[in-house]
Amino acid sequence: MATFLLYAAITVFIYMSILFVIAIIQRDNSLADIGWGLGFTIVALLTFFLDKGFTARHIVVTALVVIWGTRLTTHIFLRHRGKGEDPRYAAWRKEWGRWVIIRSFFQVFMLQGLLLLFIVYVVIVVNSSSVEGFSILDICGLAVWIIGFLFESVGDFQLKQFLADEKNRGHIMSTGLWRYTRHPNYFGEATMWWGIFLIALSVPYGWTAIISPIVITFLLLRVSGVILLEKEFMDNEEFNEYKKRTSAFIPWFPKREKQ
Repeated sequence: MATFLLYAAITVFIYMSILFVIAIIQRDNSLADIGWGLGFTIVALLTFFLDKGFTARHIVVTALVVIWGTRLTTHIFLRHRGKGEDPRYAAWRKEWGRWVIIRSFFQVFMLQGLLLLFIVYVVIVVNSSSVEGFSILDICGLAVWIIGFLFESVGDFQLKQFLADEKNRGHIMSTGLWRYTRHPNYFGEATMWWGIFLIALSVPYGWTAIISPIVITFLLLRVSGVILLEKEFMDNEEFNEYKKRTSAFIPWFPKREKQ
């Protein structure tokens, strides 16, 4: 597994460095977010082909990551297209001043590359194992992944449809999956990685891969997902009412409004 980790680390470093150079030329660090999902796809395929003794588990896990990573990159690319640099990165660019290049390299691209390695570690564990056969954990993991994928993809689609309607401008999405959780897409993304972790438990040292779903869940809840997005709406009265009755992350039935 050490060889797989080494090749993955080198590949991620090269990939994020290329994204960094393009971002410097285009003056748009949002490229780090656009290329995030594709990075997982690249590592999954790399570790898949490093060992020619493919197993059904290798094929399934690699396919799941390729599907997720490709969909995510496409979604973020289409959402970002024509809008310029993300306001967060634009603010950092102004704040960092003459240090923007070096800080962008380490604090944006290399940091994301390191986090990517932590999360994709579960895939490396699976693809470096030669254990054959499917267990109940594999089946459960696949089922959990499918649930997560539906929450993320359907949630994103519903939000896109909502925002495309002019009459919804300035309002908060609170129907569909968004009726049961304020962040169905984030919940779905975390759930998918917990599903892959369940699959990893069928191979030696698979338990060590718990770091992967823990890191992605922590990031979504406390760093770049829920907490960051909701900060933008803290002064929105409609959102605060929505927040009172709707679960933040794990889907649940909305609270009844007090009479």
